[in-house]
Amino acid sequence: MKKIAIYGAGGFGREVLTLINDINSIHHQYQVIGFFDDGKSKEDVVNGYNILGGYDEFNAWPEKIDVVLAIASPEVKRRIVENLNNDNIEFPTLIHPSAIIMDKNYSTIDCGCIVCAGVIISVNTILKRFVALDWNCTVGHDTEIKDYCSFMPSVNVSGESTIGEGVYVGVGAKLINRLTVGDNTIIGAGAVVAKDLPANCTAVGVPAKVIKFH
Repeated sequence: MKKIAIYGAGGFGREVLTLINDINSIHHQYQVIGFFDDGKSKEDVVNGYNILGGYDEFNAWPEKIDVVLAIASPEVKRRIVENLNNDNIEFPTLIHPSAIIMDKNYSTIDCGCIVCAGVIISVNTILKRFVALDWNCTVGHDTEIKDYCSFMPSVNVSGESTIGEGVYVGVGAKLINRLTVGDNTIIGAGAVVAKDLPANCTAVGVPAKVIKFH
């Protein structure tokens, strides 16, 4: 049984705690030891688990431990990983027992990913590092989602699409097939993306239109 901690004690962190509990209910793999969170003190207790500290404590943790980044912001996830210099930290991929991965032999899910309840991942898909797919997302065939992306609940991505690094997709957004979304782009809740989107922009609406660059 591996010791595991959750980085982020907010709503998503507490949801990830239930995901771990659901995994353990089928096969007891993890011993949860607490949360890391920069906005809380070590005296705090969240859903029955202690706060272990913030980034300094995380980066100096003295023993082997699995840590899951329960953080929606792609930028924050990237910063945490790129500044890490602690070889004791490993990043597992967590997949809810109810998630459907149609053909595990021909799809790839890299380290640090979070695949929540109700997610469906079609054939020949690639999820790079630290991708988070919240409840009931679907990913179509031959799609690649690059590092640090975060999809909120009920996002639908059709097949043969490429989603760049650090993309954030709001709840209920839909992306039609054969699209490319550039790095670090934000797609608003409920948007319908019907054509390629450039990097470093925010797009909203039906159909989605770029409203600003950042």
